[in-house]
Amino acid sequence: MKKLYRTREDRKIAGVCGGLAAYFGIDATIVRVLTVVLAIVTSGVPFLLGYLLLVFLMPNEEDATF
Repeated sequence: MKKLYRTREDRKIAGVCGGLAAYFGIDATIVRVLTVVLAIVTSGVPFLLGYLLLVFLMPNEEDATF
């Protein structure tokens, strides 16, 4: 069973995009580009709040139990 966590190796800001990419099995660059595009399209505020929510809800990689 896959676990959703913030990655330590593929971290640029908080590891959310890297963790989502690892969970879905895609490249982290694709997730980062989609994040920027969605932030621009949605005027940024709702998407920024969602990102910050994930920062606090997703455990770090070393804290996730496997």
